[in-house]
Amino acid sequence: MLSESDNDLLCRIGPGTLMGEFMRQYWIPAVRSDELPSPDCPSVRIKLLGEELISYRTASGAVGLIQNACPHRGASLFFGRNEEEGLRCVYHGWKFDVTGACVDMPSEPAESNFKSKVRARAYPTRERCGIIWAYMGPREGDNLPPLPDIEASMLSEGPHQISILHRPCNWMQGWEGEMDTVHAAFLHGGATTLDKAKPGTGAWYSAKSRAARFSAMDTDFGTSYGAYRPAEDDTYYWRIAHMLFPFYAMPPLGPLGKNATIGMYVPMDDDHTLQWEIMIEPGVGSTLQGLDGRAQAPGAPTTGRGVTLPNGTGWYERFNIEQNMANDYLIDREAQRNLESYTGIHGVRQQDMAVTESMGTIYTRFREHLGTTDTMIIRTRRRLLNAAKAYRETGQPSIGVDNPEVYHQRSGDLVLPRNVDWWDGTKELRERFDAVREETPAKA
Repeated sequence: MLSESDNDLLCRIGPGTLMGEFMRQYWIPAVRSDELPSPDCPSVRIKLLGEELISYRTASGAVGLIQNACPHRGASLFFGRNEEEGLRCVYHGWKFDVTGACVDMPSEPAESNFKSKVRARAYPTRERCGIIWAYMGPREGDNLPPLPDIEASMLSEGPHQISILHRPCNWMQGWEGEMDTVHAAFLHGGATTLDKAKPGTGAWYSAKSRAARFSAMDTDFGTSYGAYRPAEDDTYYWRIAHMLFPFYAMPPLGPLGKNATIGMYVPMDDDHTLQWEIMIEPGVGSTLQGLDGRAQAPGAPTTGRGVTLPNGTGWYERFNIEQNMANDYLIDREAQRNLESYTGIHGVRQQDMAVTESMGTIYTRFREHLGTTDTMIIRTRRRLLNAAKAYRETGQPSIGVDNPEVYHQRSGDLVLPRNVDWWDGTKELRERFDAVREETPAKA
């Protein structure tokens, strides 16, 4: 159980906070490439780590990420003119390039050098395989850290689904949901009985034994768990997953080693999160989920997400779905009563949303009562807080910042003999990595 003060330290991510400073060491997924589809296209409002920012693509294809408020009088640069290689405020014509430098100040006399003294806050970007990343930390120029070797974000082959979901709750609540593998046997699979499940599948083992035992450990990239249940004689059915700093999750989706998958719980502010999901089965073809509400391609981790609403232009108007707290996630009580569905809520992610968002935007963890199956949650909270405090005290880069190769992992499930160590015995499957590092500034 966390103390009230530690709960606050864990959840708050704005500028100057413990966790906000910690996260700013890392590259942050900011925008999907198809949100800025062409040079000089309309700008997009972005909230990241408590900051209001404007993203835009220049004539050359470079992506700018700049403060919302013009440094002159505070007008929103969302309304700015995307002109050639910069964004021009429509209030008085001040223009800023992607570095934040003021490159034109037509409201001042021609002989004035005032523009050289004004800068807007802007952040470097990198673009790779459909994702535009932002670096919001203290390092500059050639000293920027490398992008993380998150395999799913490096492979252009697929099926390659990049889906995003707006979650009106603190980032940690969604991330902790991914740490909690036992909930899948109830929240998602509670209506599955042995007679409905195919023998030898994960659903069958979970229905046979709802409870699971846990082994959790600290790793070079964060934390990992192995949750196991009895399988056939002298074997266990294992679900192996990872939490990778600062906010990545590799849930066990399918056989261990087969798929490159990642979840990213990106904090917009203390009370809102963008949950990114990427799934790739190497060597098959590539698709992106559109922004117009069309159905997602089969096999994506958010299958069954229901109706996706068209994106708006407001801070919280991107990547919303029809089901939400206001309409009780369209719960079907009849389906729940008849055990057609354990929850009566359609869709795996919608079920997750209902339980984690109903906790409130920031859950009061000092009131909870944790059991043995919460081992991974306890360990990850402790490791994350300790890592953030260590960074504040020493200033030394945290795990994964300068050694991106630590993320070379895959997750999944499998059956192992009971005398085989789950970590050492799965090394080859877990560490399979089919990507090649390429890193360039964001371009079209």
